[in-house]
Order: sequence, then C-alpha cells, then structure tokens
Amino acid sequence: MNRLTFDFEENVKNIDTLLNVSENFDIIKKEMEIKGSRIVFYYVDGFVTAAIMQKIMMHLTSVTDFGDGSHEGAVDFAKKSVPSVEVDPEYDVDKMCNAVLSGCSLMLCRGFGDGAIIIDARSYPARVTAEPENDKVMRGSRDGFVETLIFNTAMIRRRIRDTNLVVKYMSVGESSRTDISVVFIKGKADPKYVKEITDKISKIKTDALTMGHRSLIECLVRKGWLNPFPKVRCTERPDAACASILEGNIVVLCDNSPEALILPTCIFDFLQDTDDYYFPPITGSYLRIVRQLVFWSAVILTPVWYLIVHNAPNISESLMFLVPTDSGNVPIILQLIMAELVIDGLKLASLNTPSVMSNSFGVIGGLLLGDFAVQVGWLSADVIFYMAIVSIASFTQSNYELGYALKFIRILTLILTHFFNYWGFAIGILTGAVLIITNKTVNGGRSYLYPLIPFNGKALSRLVFRLKKP
Repeated sequence: MNRLTFDFEENVKNIDTLLNVSENFDIIKKEMEIKGSRIVFYYVDGFVTAAIMQKIMMHLTSVTDFGDGSHEGAVDFAKKSVPSVEVDPEYDVDKMCNAVLSGCSLMLCRGFGDGAIIIDARSYPARVTAEPENDKVMRGSRDGFVETLIFNTAMIRRRIRDTNLVVKYMSVGESSRTDISVVFIKGKADPKYVKEITDKISKIKTDALTMGHRSLIECLVRKGWLNPFPKVRCTERPDAACASILEGNIVVLCDNSPEALILPTCIFDFLQDTDDYYFPPITGSYLRIVRQLVFWSAVILTPVWYLIVHNAPNISESLMFLVPTDSGNVPIILQLIMAELVIDGLKLASLNTPSVMSNSFGVIGGLLLGDFAVQVGWLSADVIFYMAIVSIASFTQSNYELGYALKFIRILTLILTHFFNYWGFAIGILTGAVLIITNKTVNGGRSYLYPLIPFNGKALSRLVFRLKKP
C-alpha cells in the first residue's frame, strides 16, 4: 500500500506526479493559504459541485486550527471543521487518486500529518430519468435507469424502504475502475448465491468495462458464447428491478450503463412484461398468454409453411390454399432467407436514420421494397405475408438477444427442412431445445429451465399466468 508521509511538500509532489496535474487541464490543483497553513485541493473540473466547494473554502477561512501534524490530524479535522455530508480521512495514496478520478475532492494540509481528507461533493453529468425507449408500458411509472450509478440506487431506495436492503459497492477494471453495485434484500436473497456473485465480480481481471453492462456479463460468463440465448436478463425499468429484488433475486448495477442485470435468470423470465402487473390479474394473464403464443408461434411459422410447400403434392386439399400459385423466379427457401436478411437490414438502416424520418422510413421502405420485389419476381406475395407476421410478432418480446436467438433457430430449421424434409424440421426444433437446456449462465445451482426443470408447479403457474399475490 502506497501511503503518504509526514513530509507535506513530498506528498504534494507525489500527488502531482500521479495525477499528471501539469499535463491534464481538467484536473485542478487549488492552493490556499489560511492563517499560515498551506492547503491544497485536487479535483476534476466538471465533476465537482462548484457551489458546495465554494462554501467549504469560504468556511475554511474562518478556521483557526488545521491540526498538529500528527497521525490523527486528518481524522480530527474531518470531524470538527469540514461542513460536508460525506467526508473521510484517507492514508492510502492509490485510494486518494482513485477518489479524485471518480469525482471527489482531495484536501491536503501540513497539519494532517500523513493523512488527507476526501470530500464527496461530486455531481456527474446525467440525462433525465425518462421512460426507456425499448421498454415502454401503457400504464405505470415513466422513469428509467440512467448512466449514473448513484441515481439508479436512489430510484431503488425510493421504492424499497427496507432496512434489510443491501447496496454493496465494488470496483472492476484496472484502468476504468468502474463502480459496481450488487443490490439484494438480506433474508430474501440466497446468501450462498450472493457470495458467489460478489466473489465472481471481485475476481474479474480486466483492463476496463468498455461496454458497461455487456462487458460485465461477458466477464461473468466466460464460456458458451456460441449459444445465442441470453445469459442474463436486463432491464432499464426501476419498478421491474425492484419487483425482482423483492422476489429474492439479485440486481447488479454498473456505472455508465442504464441496464440493470437481474440474477439468476431463466428462459421464462423473458416472457414476462411490466405491463402485465399494471392490469388486473385476468387481463394481465390474457396479455401474457397472447404474448407467449404469438412469440413462440413466430419461431415455427415459416418453417411449418415451407414444410407444407415443400410437400405440396402430398398434402390434403384443405391445405392447398397455403401453397402459393405464383412462387416467383427465386426458390422459396432463398426468398425466406433473403427476406430475413432484408428485415434486419431495414432495422439497421432505421437506427442510423434521423429520428424524424425513422418511422416513415421503416414503413415506406418495407412497403416499396416488398411491392417491387413481387413485381420483378424476386419474392412471392405469400413470403412477404408470412415474414410480415414474423417481423411484427418479434416485437412482442422486448429482449433483442432472445429475439435473435429464436431467429437463428428459425433460419436453421428452414435450411434443415429444405435438405432433410420432416427429419430436418425435427432436428431444427430439437437443436433449439438443446441450446436452451445447455445454455451457460450465472444461475448457481438453478437451471435455465427453472421452474420447469426442476419442476415447481406454483412458481411455473406464476410465470405462465398473472396471478394475484397473496
């Protein structure tokens, strides 16, 4: 541990060197001399609240005793003479530098001996807590997590006023030193699982969590990334995160990311929606059942249709209406795969389109391309119809990762059906089931298929239906 010494000038030079004060224009070194005592402040411009720091400095001009230079000098001065909510004496130089780079202010004085004082008067740049664009509800609260960790923990505290609520602080990354919070309720969350998660996070060896929560997930789950199914459930909604915490789950918050990780995760968790709980149980159950039927049907819709078309001579007359009369100039299997790629291309294009034009671009672009494709013979009207249903059905699920996992299964099933007919269709569906069963997550001892495997009828019924809580 690199500690300060009792030589004030040496301490100032050491901090100047570690923070590169002479090269960094945004790291401010503020020197003051009050009643013969030299004081030096270090802080990052843009992180501190100027009004608070100004009041602290004005108060210091009325102080007469700045310590006797002993080991306890910083402790005594922090208790008696610093009018701030969060003040801590510190002796470790590395922790001081980390605190400054995190937004706190560092105060050095000859009278503090081999210690210093850290004043937390930071104010991070942050956007407003607006409703998440990708997780909107018809009814309910309209706030959402933001990129500032302390704001996110405050939104959870606002909803859960329980003394057993624990917000555990951790830091990850050699360079980024990203702030992480593990949130759970003591007595409801499994203590063994809490220890497992905190141990995993504390043992992460990485330079930086460049992509926020996504980098954290990949550090927690090192294997099984060829499996496309989501490893962790994420949400930007404080109400959804709090509901999970109250159910005994763990929520992990990452600074600079508006996504909260909910652990443990099972496949059925993704089929719930916040809107289900803002309606009466019967309405919420209906919405949940419709969502599940539509979403899972979209996985097999085009493979089943192609299986019927592929075996047109052998099907009954009652199903002949499903066989296109004009199949176009391109084989049906290529049309379906090409339509899958075009839909994703339109999605990517709409992301880079100015927001004023994005909605009209998606609708008009899809209509024009579809109409022209039918006219020139590239696609049949039947293919466009079924792919339109699949595309719309995918929006019933807010988790993009799960949506793309099922898209890959659908495309694989189509290709296998083309080459191996009925056997190919069965292998494709079986492959999807195997991928779900073998998905690697951070669930501890819980299965990804819980509460189906191991079976828990009460828990499964609460996931399938929106039941009234006792």
